[in-house]
Amino acid sequence: MPELSQEIERTRALLPFVVAEVRGPSMVPTLHHGDQLLVHYGARIRPGDVIVLRHPFQQDLLVVKRAVERREGGWWVLGDNPYAGGDSTDFGAVPEDLVLGRVRLRYRRPGAGQRSLFAVVRWALTAARPVLGDRSVSRRLRAR
Repeated sequence: MPELSQEIERTRALLPFVVAEVRGPSMVPTLHHGDQLLVHYGARIRPGDVIVLRHPFQQDLLVVKRAVERREGGWWVLGDNPYAGGDSTDFGAVPEDLVLGRVRLRYRRPGAGQRSLFAVVRWALTAARPVLGDRSVSRRLRAR
């Protein structure tokens, strides 16, 4: 996720929705590098939701993870890609005040090589999708 900028903070004060960009592989296959996210700040978080939070050790850095369960001390969060790291297995439960919001929508930009009609139609059908909380993923991740 991008570093938190003063512009994002000002926008957040005015609007409950902010656009952010994914950087890195920690949420593959749900989210990919370069995906644009519509984040609903202050939304209610439930297990299985994809959320945006401040990194506990670098609070000027935003990260996107899946909320697995609420534990003593905050939310236990994990990436959907078990090989990427950078989640609660590294830094523990995330305090509630560091959780900013819930991801509502993902927009994927077209690839550079998408020139055929089939590729363009396929992209158009999958470019924008809601990011729904997946309770079954939450149960599988909790078992890790």
